[in-house]
Amino acid sequence: MKREILVSSNPQESWVALREDKRLAEVMFDRPDQNRVLGDIFLGKVEAVLPGIQAAFVDIGTGKAGFLHVSDINIPAESREEHHDDSTGGRNSETESNRPQKSGRPRGRGEGNERAGRGRGRRHLPPIQDHLKKGQTILVQVTKEAISTKGPRLTADISLPGRFLVYMPYASRVGISRKIEDRNQRAKLRKMAQKFLPKKSGGLIVRTVGEEVTPTKLEKEFFRLHERWQKISRDAEALSAPSPVHREATLISGVIRDLFSGKFEALRVDSKQAYEEISDYVKSVDPDLLDRVHLHSGPTSLFDEFGVEEEIQRAFRRNVPLKSGGSLVIEPTEALVSIDVNTGRFTGKGKRDPEQTILKTNLEAAREIAKQLRLRDVGGIIVVDFIDMDMQENRDKVLRELRSHLGRDRARTKAFEVSSLGLVEMTRQRVRPSVFNSL
Repeated sequence: MKREILVSSNPQESWVALREDKRLAEVMFDRPDQNRVLGDIFLGKVEAVLPGIQAAFVDIGTGKAGFLHVSDINIPAESREEHHDDSTGGRNSETESNRPQKSGRPRGRGEGNERAGRGRGRRHLPPIQDHLKKGQTILVQVTKEAISTKGPRLTADISLPGRFLVYMPYASRVGISRKIEDRNQRAKLRKMAQKFLPKKSGGLIVRTVGEEVTPTKLEKEFFRLHERWQKISRDAEALSAPSPVHREATLISGVIRDLFSGKFEALRVDSKQAYEEISDYVKSVDPDLLDRVHLHSGPTSLFDEFGVEEEIQRAFRRNVPLKSGGSLVIEPTEALVSIDVNTGRFTGKGKRDPEQTILKTNLEAAREIAKQLRLRDVGGIIVVDFIDMDMQENRDKVLRELRSHLGRDRARTKAFEVSSLGLVEMTRQRVRPSVFNSL
C-alpha cells in the first residue's frame, strides 16, 4: 500500500492529509483560535462530586467543566484490593493483564493502545467520594475534547507520548503496542525496557515505531520524558487551580511524531517554515527518513495537485456511490449516525442469483463504510442497515469484512453481531469534534 502525508500550513490554520493508494484516508486540521486541549495537562479544581454516577466535574479553566470518572483516578492498589470481588471475571487481553498497579483502568487510546484511555469493563473501585472532595485540586489530562454541550473528558492517570515510548508516571509496568504481534519480539522489547526503567519511577509502553530502534534510543527518550514529567510536577506545585500546566504537541508535530515512519513513501509540506521544523525533527529522531520529506512548490497548491480539496468536498455529501452501482446514505443525528446500504442498478449476471448480487454489494459497502468513518472521523454510535440476506453464512462474511477493514482505523472501533432486525450496531472512539462538524 502506497502511503503519504501531506501538510498544508499557514499562520491561520494547519491541515494534515493521509493518503493511501492515492486516496484520501484521513484529514485533520487545527486553528490557533480553536483552543484545542486534547492531551493537555491542567491543575484543576473539583467543582462537584456525584456519587450517583461515580464521577466528578473538574474546573480546568477552559469554560466547560471536565468530566472525571472514578475509573480515571489514581487509586492506590491496596484501596482497590479492599473493594475487590473475587467473582469478577478475569481479563483475557494482554494489555489489561499487565495493567498498571496504580491505575483504575486499562490503556487504550491511540495507535495500538499506546495512549491512555478509559476502560469500560466492570471493576470494583472504592467510592469516588472517598478520594475527591469539592474544592480539592487535582492534576488531570484531557482525553477527549469538549463536544457540543459536553465538557472535556479527563483522566488523572497522566501519559506523556514520545516517538518510541509513552511514559506513564503513575503506572508500574512495561507494556508493548498491540500492533507488535511477534511474541519473541514483545518479550525482547519488554526486557530491554525493564533494564533502563528505574524502580518506582513509573511505567511505559513501547510504541510500534519503537520496534526497530536501538536500546540507547529508547533509554534516551525515556529519560527525556521522565525529565518532562518532573518539570510538570514542579510547575503544578507553583500554580493555583485552575491553570494549564503542559501543552500537548501541535497538530503537525503530533502527526509527525505519532505516524511518520518507514511505512510512508513521502511527507510533502507546502510551508518552508514547517518544512524546516519537520526536517530538523526527523533528522534528530530518524535521519534515514529525511529524504522522504519534500517541500512542495509550484503554481498549484499542494492539496489541489493531489486532489485532496475535491475529496474533502465529496466527504460532505450524504450519498456515497459504490462501484457496483449501489450506494451508501450517511445520516448524522444528535444520538447516532445511520448508514443505509442500497443496491441501486446492480442486479448481477442474468439476475438468477439475487443473494450473490446482494452479498457483493454488501461486501463492497462494508469496505467503503470503514473508509468513510475514518475519513469523516465519525464517532459515537453508528447503525448500519445492510441489504437483507437470507443466508447466515453471507451475513457472517459481511461482518468479517467490516471488522477486517475497521482494524485499519487508528480510532478504537467495535462492530457487534447482526441484530434480529438485520442491523449492525457499532461504536467508534471520538476524542475530538469531526473536521466536518468544525468547518
